[in-house]
Amino acid sequence: MITVGIDEVGRGCWAGPVVAGAVILSEPIAGLKDSKKLSKLQREKLSPQITDQAQAIGLGWVTPQELDEIGLTAAVGLAMQRALDEIEIEYDQIIIDGDYNFMPDNPKAVTVIKADDTVPAVSAASILAKVARDQYMSQLGEDYEIYEFDKHVGYGTALHLERLKLHGISDQHRKSFKPIAALLQ
Repeated sequence: MITVGIDEVGRGCWAGPVVAGAVILSEPIAGLKDSKKLSKLQREKLSPQITDQAQAIGLGWVTPQELDEIGLTAAVGLAMQRALDEIEIEYDQIIIDGDYNFMPDNPKAVTVIKADDTVPAVSAASILAKVARDQYMSQLGEDYEIYEFDKHVGYGTALHLERLKLHGISDQHRKSFKPIAALLQ
């Protein structure tokens, strides 16, 4: 059975995109587990290995503007669909990490709680998405130095809040999120 593993990163961030990964593995890769349980160095070592050895990979990106327009749940589903759209080989099932099916119209999609730690293809998707998003946010850190995105990668940290209070919001911030919306008033 050919399985596409799907996971997303950046759902709870105040800034930056939501990114989903989709992966079909053709062989086992040692060290795969939930990206949150791996160090940055471990993730960055595994990511190119996944890219080289996977049968198929896809990344789906949803901008902060799109997220604000359609809402978080729809944005996660859109990121997952965009990642899946990059998979060009036939597959039998899609396993989505968690207990919520962001692709309810796809009969091949099922959810598995903690799949990012127990299903290798989902672990791989989690790692690919996390590394891609972190690299993007590091680049934003250079482009938007005053926000220090490279340090907090968009999450709601004390540093991020301090930067927001000093400089206001940017076009990379999610205006529909309560902490950001509160700063707009």
